[in-house]
Amino acid sequence: MSRLLMVVFLLCLPAGAVAVGAGYPETRDFSRQKLQDKDYIPLQRQMEKFIQTRKSTFAIYFEDLASGASFGINADKPMVAASTVKLPMALYINEQVVRGKMHWYDRVTYRKATDYENGSGVLRYEARDGDTYSLRLLTSLAITISDNVAFRMLARHVGRPNFYAYMKELGGRTVYPGGKNLTTARDLAAYVRATLDFARRHPREGQRLLDDLAHPSFHVGLPGLLPHHVMVAHKEGDLDNVANDCGVVFCQRPYILVVLSSGVKDVREGFADIARLSRMAYDFQESLPAAEIFPDYQPKLKK
Repeated sequence: MSRLLMVVFLLCLPAGAVAVGAGYPETRDFSRQKLQDKDYIPLQRQMEKFIQTRKSTFAIYFEDLASGASFGINADKPMVAASTVKLPMALYINEQVVRGKMHWYDRVTYRKATDYENGSGVLRYEARDGDTYSLRLLTSLAITISDNVAFRMLARHVGRPNFYAYMKELGGRTVYPGGKNLTTARDLAAYVRATLDFARRHPREGQRLLDDLAHPSFHVGLPGLLPHHVMVAHKEGDLDNVANDCGVVFCQRPYILVVLSSGVKDVREGFADIARLSRMAYDFQESLPAAEIFPDYQPKLKK
């Protein structure tokens, strides 16, 4: 992104949000663009009708970023978060760096006894006790390839109680209850919204974080059926019987969409269902008047 475009990005977005808690931003209604409210009942009903044909359990949250209109389907139902939790972790690290409390060049030492985990990533194959990795690399790996070892190293480095407190300050209500990695669609939407607010306040770090989120190795959920030119900054997560995705779609009328699902027999089919729900939202948004609130990321509007 050019410096000129970054300046346009800053000028076109609204003034800073009010700080709450321990100095973290209030991210609700950050766009503050006064547009006529739209009726999203047809979209909600379309999604409800679709998930009724599936045996999986779904939790959904949708928000139009131009008007602030939103709806939820089981939005407050606790669900397994899987790797979607890596989004607020990456945001927390970025916040600490811009505040000067951490630095990208800080090194974290790998400890197999506490950090090893199977699943996605490369560090489970490469890391050896005593190896050190920069904070920047670990954060990027946690997002772009969903590296489980990188996430565990980051969680140990920052302290899980501090991370949990941060998620609550962003509006999270279901934060590791009883030590279980559970979340809700509404909570994840708050973390996505906070990421957008961070990108507005800190464009250099924010651009890099959004870019990582837009170019992950796992890119089949929210963007699965959308045109390739549409930027989707998102974080997927899956386990046995679980397929999740949360993020923002920068179409001509940007929106946040979170889809969590459990009881999925085939994870690939679970993400295919997420892609179908995402396409419903995309088609609905494209039928509405465009709202150019993210000029650097949205497709160019036809004149």
